[in-house]
Amino acid sequence: MSSEPDVSVVIPTCNRPELAARAVRSALGQTHQNLEVIVVVDGPDEATAAALGAIGDPRLSVIVLPERGKAPNARNTGARAARGRWTAMLDDDDEWLPTKIERQLELAAAATVESPVIACQMISRTPRADTVMPRRLPEPGEPISEYLLVRRGLFYGDGFVQTSCIMAPTALWHKVPFTVGLRRAQELDWTLRAMREPGTALLYVPEPLVLWHQDENRDRISLENPWREQLEWLRGNRELFTPRAYAAFTLSVLSSMAAPTRDAKLFRELLAEAREHGDPAAVDYLTHMQIWALPPSVRHRLRDAVVSRGNKNSDNAG
Repeated sequence: MSSEPDVSVVIPTCNRPELAARAVRSALGQTHQNLEVIVVVDGPDEATAAALGAIGDPRLSVIVLPERGKAPNARNTGARAARGRWTAMLDDDDEWLPTKIERQLELAAAATVESPVIACQMISRTPRADTVMPRRLPEPGEPISEYLLVRRGLFYGDGFVQTSCIMAPTALWHKVPFTVGLRRAQELDWTLRAMREPGTALLYVPEPLVLWHQDENRDRISLENPWREQLEWLRGNRELFTPRAYAAFTLSVLSSMAAPTRDAKLFRELLAEAREHGDPAAVDYLTHMQIWALPPSVRHRLRDAVVSRGNKNSDNAG
């Protein structure tokens, strides 16, 4: 094994020692062994430091920040410390399957662009169901913002990218860091900005290599609904979206955050935003309406039923 790792793995964590240790073990257990794992503890946390210290692998290093700065800051800190040519992100409550890095390095070696961003499919695990995401991969020439945001069905999107699935050149993480202070859509924001850099392309390994644990009784940033903050972010980054994608984000993602307010004025405000600055299609209007009309529990059950039926049809077709 060379003195320098091929891949650096960055895991931000805070006050979740058991989860952090599980994530670390999934990274250290990769079939590609020439890697380092950098855990960035977001503020003093004796329990996590003790749990990680018990692992005893020389490839593991721990950075403890003096105060909390949230996950984007922790990820940026880890990326700056990375020694590998490639850096892969892993959230502390997710796990990698053993061949994840091996498969991504194979795809990276075959890439025809200078700075490929290598993602993969994942298993989204909730108490209700397991779902493979994304449901489809980008089509040739498809704008990335439209791939990630434009829906073809009322209850789910087909395109997707998640932090624990992303591996990219370490130099790109330095050039395009995560946006500190952004609470939602962190990987969307990063991906859209990274894809504007010369020589980049988003490539997917077409198999699920990450286990995304969505325990719905656990606090996670992704369950917060800072709709006003997200609207300001959207307006300030309009150049990252095609008009079609801008409308889709407004009437699906923003709509789902704002719907719990039951504020009719806000319902109309989002419609006006999508129409003034985007190009909504019929599915966007229908998505917006069903998000506001149906309770989240009903929408989740309908989505699971539709996705499950689609998966069974795909299996039968294969």
